[in-house]
Amino acid sequence: MFSEDQDLMELYQQVILDHSRNPRNFRTMPAANHDAEGFNPLCGDHIHIYLDLEDDAIRDISFQGSGCAICTASASIMTQNLKGQKVVDAQQTFSIFHKLLTEDDANSPEEMGKLSVFAGVRKYPVRVKCATLPWHTLIAGLEGSQEPVTTE
Repeated sequence: MFSEDQDLMELYQQVILDHSRNPRNFRTMPAANHDAEGFNPLCGDHIHIYLDLEDDAIRDISFQGSGCAICTASASIMTQNLKGQKVVDAQQTFSIFHKLLTEDDANSPEEMGKLSVFAGVRKYPVRVKCATLPWHTLIAGLEGSQEPVTTE
């Protein structure tokens, strides 16, 4: 018999696998007016985030690249959550997500909606870089940085 925590972890794993096998918003965006590239040399993740910003809002967002299941799922769920949001709200979501993965006293995972599937990643510090790479790349794109993001 599984405990509630085991059932939840199994569900989280299923969501991550679904998004890694069938990533949402996985496409280039010729009309992007902001973009950024990110690399995780340790895992081999390479991601490119495309943004169409208008009036301080993310009108459209997509990504391309190759990476592990956690990186791809993180980018997929990130793009779903941020499309249509104000830039300031996206930056705040990044801060909350980063804290969820790196700090023991983070907000409750339930407050993160679908992003809560990554709460267990905190137990695997090497994988935190995989989950946060798309987000750091997003921030570089929002800031207009031309330097590639790296986890090293």
